[in-house]
Amino acid sequence: MTSAQSVTLLLVLAAVLVVASTLGSLLARFGQPAVIGEILAGILLGPTLLPDTVQRALFPADIHLMLSALGNLGIALFLFLIGQELTRHPPRRQTRAVLGTTFGSIAVPFGLACLLAATVVEPSGGQSLGHVLFLGTAMSVTAFPVLARIVRDRDLLGTPVAGISLASAAIGDLIAWSMLAVTIMLDSGRVQWRLLLVLPLLGVVFGVVRPLLDRWARWRARQGRTQEPYVVALAGLLSCGAATEWLGLHLLFGAFLFGLVMPAGPGGLGEPAGRRLRLVTEKLLLPVYFVVAGARVDLSRLGASGLAEFGAIMLVAVGGKFIGATAGAGWSGLDWRRSAVLATLLNTRGLTELIILTTGLQLGLLDQRLYSLMVLMAVLTTLMAGPLLRVLYPPRLVAADRDRTEAPISDQPPVPTEPAAGGVRA
Repeated sequence: MTSAQSVTLLLVLAAVLVVASTLGSLLARFGQPAVIGEILAGILLGPTLLPDTVQRALFPADIHLMLSALGNLGIALFLFLIGQELTRHPPRRQTRAVLGTTFGSIAVPFGLACLLAATVVEPSGGQSLGHVLFLGTAMSVTAFPVLARIVRDRDLLGTPVAGISLASAAIGDLIAWSMLAVTIMLDSGRVQWRLLLVLPLLGVVFGVVRPLLDRWARWRARQGRTQEPYVVALAGLLSCGAATEWLGLHLLFGAFLFGLVMPAGPGGLGEPAGRRLRLVTEKLLLPVYFVVAGARVDLSRLGASGLAEFGAIMLVAVGGKFIGATAGAGWSGLDWRRSAVLATLLNTRGLTELIILTTGLQLGLLDQRLYSLMVLMAVLTTLMAGPLLRVLYPPRLVAADRDRTEAPISDQPPVPTEPAAGGVRA
């Protein structure tokens, strides 16, 4: 890298962080996740509003490549931390509600999206099995990190609805990454023989690496070693990411996989270390990723046909997820209001959706036009969550549900919206 390239990279990086942070903070003031502001920052700096000459001046090809590399590192770290989070807080309670909600919220939008991909939405490169399965996966995903942020910001923690939604989203993320891996395996353009090594890799990671790391963490705990094992965590996630990338999948799978097996707690990567890694990831690397991803969105040439396709995408994405999650939650015994609240929470797609869409664009499973429409869908479905929750789940109902968490939610009568003497029930 020349001196001029270094100066340009640093200036572009500083500008990206300032714009992303400003829009993220602005959206947060309106009760929206900061990631939406970061995606919008990329769209504002992209070809939707800026001519090609300005685009090339802002993001020269070599600088764009470097920013993409930084963003990919940030996503690898982020998925590692998500794996760690699932290890620390596995789903435990209300199994029937979690399973019913998870199945409905994935199966219905997946089926409708596959039908839409096979009949209406066709990429410029033509129809393929990989495209159909990918669109089904992208439509059925829920953004676990964004959902967790919404639950925390709206003070829903401690309610049964929060527990069910977080567990369903966590399981849904595992299923989504598995479905994406299968989609890539079935894609005719991949190197097939290497994919035969995926199962041996899983066997080594869970059967050999995980027990060795557990023993090593226990030994460190007995020795009283308090220094966090950053080197092991970083080297492990990068090595595992390199292995899955070589197998023809994506480095994100390896990073997520190592997060699932890296010990958490005494002797392993504790919560302080996770917070430090999350600080660097969320404040520096992820905004770069989202701005670069948003800059790939081009809505300037959609036309009437593009708007019609976008309407069909929104109908399937929102309607499929809402119908599936509501039906699944209702089957498990929840009343209509809590079922609708769960469906609203599980309709948030923001961050995880964008990662999957960017992966699909890189692998050729999406074209530029469809990628732009899907990113816009991800932004709008996430923006919808806050206003809908204010209507469906006002603070008085949240407080009432939190007071009743000791009893199974499905065995309880509907929560009154007015004092008992008033007689109106939710």
